[in-house]
Amino acid sequence: MTAGRSGSSEDDGQPAVAASDPYLSGTLQAFLEQLAARTPAPGGGAAAAVTCAMAAGLVEMATSFTSAKGLERVHERATALRVRVSELAHADGEAYGVVLKALHLPSGPDRQRQLDAAVAGAIAIPMEMLRIASEVATLAADIAETGNRNLEGDALAGALLAEAAARSAATLTQLNVSMLSRQAVAGANLEDLRPTLARATRARERAVSAYAAV
Repeated sequence: MTAGRSGSSEDDGQPAVAASDPYLSGTLQAFLEQLAARTPAPGGGAAAAVTCAMAAGLVEMATSFTSAKGLERVHERATALRVRVSELAHADGEAYGVVLKALHLPSGPDRQRQLDAAVAGAIAIPMEMLRIASEVATLAADIAETGNRNLEGDALAGALLAEAAARSAATLTQLNVSMLSRQAVAGANLEDLRPTLARATRARERAVSAYAAV
């Protein structure tokens, strides 16, 4: 999945694409074909990350025009979030691969220890997606509430996509937790999952309300 134009940042002002990441260095068509293929990855996590990246890109685009003067900070933050969450698409599949290896180990205490460690790594990625998506949704809602009709459509779309990515990431996290042992669940540090998802939902509601009020 191409998050930006390939090449050096000195050439076009865009972040350099990591050649080792097949999603970022490939084409959109290639990513979609991989997503549809009968393989473990890319899967729901990668789709959520790419959806969030698109939401952040819409925030960037909406704050790139002259009519968005004063929103430079939002633009810069959205860029940073897009770059980071784009990287999580491939990382999610890598983490899931570690879980699959642990699942195929012989039964015993060592298998459970390795599985807990692998699942903890797999949980960390959608949790980061959730936090990023919540922030992207908030930025999008902030733009929608400026009342600038030239920005409202992209801001609203960004908020909707970001909330969908946040909800997907939260659900995937909860599914992964089901594979942890009882001892490991307590150390999963998921206390902020529901509040973070709630922030994304409130941001989406703000964006929709701002659009409806125009």
